[in-house]
Amino acid sequence: MFWSFNTFFLLVDYLQPKWAMAFKIQDNQRFTKERFINALYRILFNQLVIGSIMAFIFYHLSIWRGCSSGKVLPSFKEVFLDIIVCILVEEVLFYYSHRLLHHPRLYKHIHKIHHEWTAPIGVVSIYAHPIEHMFSNIVPLIVGPLICGSHLFTIWVWYGLAQFSTTVSHSGYHFPLLPSPESHDYHHYSFNQCFGVLGVLDWLHGTDANFRKTPAYKRHFMSLSLVPVKSLVSNDSKTN
Repeated sequence: MFWSFNTFFLLVDYLQPKWAMAFKIQDNQRFTKERFINALYRILFNQLVIGSIMAFIFYHLSIWRGCSSGKVLPSFKEVFLDIIVCILVEEVLFYYSHRLLHHPRLYKHIHKIHHEWTAPIGVVSIYAHPIEHMFSNIVPLIVGPLICGSHLFTIWVWYGLAQFSTTVSHSGYHFPLLPSPESHDYHHYSFNQCFGVLGVLDWLHGTDANFRKTPAYKRHFMSLSLVPVKSLVSNDSKTN
């Protein structure tokens, strides 16, 4: 699923078609093949090695918890409620673990790697130190299903949604009909704003105060128009 979601964005980054560049958030940043290849080694290590270790751990935890893999699929209501719990759990665990990684004693040793990309692309969602990938990327995803005792079908739906979300938020493009990546793109650009996924805890703790003063905040919505949001809300726009 990770590479399926990212294939489209990688093609756009590599080919840089004129129509897509109108939707690019940071105009002055461009994709380079050399930098992507250098990042690919860490991405594959995290996915294949760290991901396999965490999958092995989660497998045994899910058996202990009693998560079902039976042929009878859960009801729509059960899937929906489990996904809601997973979203809220991820928001809490990702926000606080992510913010902790910005502590000076941890940042320079761990999280600084992820922030080498001040203008991210989709695949760098897992370009990170292995410790960060374990405890800030994967653990927030697996705790929700363990709390709910979710069916395997629900778990895969949740993983798919989460991977799609993080791919879009790192993509660097604000395309129509996709969730807005403005918040997390601004985090990579500014470093110390917008630590969460939903934005609820950022609002509660005031860690989006500067973001709210920018034109990027006014562009932070799902666009239903083929007109690029930068044309709808220019960089000269004033916030209220």
